Amino acid sequence: MTDDKDVLRDVWFGRIPTCFTLYQDEITEREAEPYYLLLPRISYLTLVTDKVKKHFQKVMRQEELSEIWFEYEGTPLKWHYPIGLLFDLHASNTALPWSITVHFKNFPEKDLLHCHSKDVIEAHFMACIKEADALKHKSQVINEMQKKDHKQLWMGLQNDKFEQFWAINRKLMEYPPEDNGFRYIPFRIYQATTERPFIQKLFRPIASGGQLHTLGDLLKDACPSAITPEDAEQKTQVMIHGIEPMLETPIQWLSEHMSYPDNFLHISIIPRPTD
Repeated sequence: MTDDKDVLRDVWFGRIPTCFTLYQDEITEREAEPYYLLLPRISYLTLVTDKVKKHFQKVMRQEELSEIWFEYEGTPLKWHYPIGLLFDLHASNTALPWSITVHFKNFPEKDLLHCHSKDVIEAHFMACIKEADALKHKSQVINEMQKKDHKQLWMGLQNDKFEQFWAINRKLMEYPPEDNGFRYIPFRIYQATTERPFIQKLFRPIASGGQLHTLGDLLKDACPSAITPEDAEQKTQVMIHGIEPMLETPIQWLSEHMSYPDNFLHISIIPRPTD
């Protein structure tokens, strides 16, 4: 992969200032103060909210406690989506800090998966990495790794250790020089205005003529509604890690540098603010 280490580092250390507030109908023994955290974009809510849980549990009766879940403006937040994706999809044009509501009862079974331990998150994370490598390298890289390498990827993410994670992840971002890129790009496109979970399909980073495919090419192929005709007013924003990449950016470069730790490019299509 091309070595733009500063980009990798900037992506890794992206943070979202967040204010957690207890839902007004939760029964407490005394008033629950809000709790503030800087959330890592690349992590998962259930990995980094132990402090939030402890903070609110202090003011609650034990019999009122069940599985914690989070909501933003009425939308339950999916713990198996990375935090940065959740923010880009639901809150990217709102004032900071991001205001998340904390619940301990009435778990929304229809909207959220249960997450009873960090083993569940680890299993989901490793399944994504394996799927991404199947697309990129026919699973050859991940299958050649040892169990301890898989563990190092997970521990690097869980403990927010950039060097520890990238010492292994670097291998997943390499390809033979003669290939000029991955077999297929692991990506998922999410739209704020639809109920469909996401769009995912096979897409090669290099066109049959040898030229590099761009983010614009990917969107034209997978989600044409995200592309605004030149003479029309732009109605949508395309967000990855809180920024709007240029549509001319090669998709191979984005895959190497702007993927989340699960090795997928998570792309949000959101309405452009009108003000």
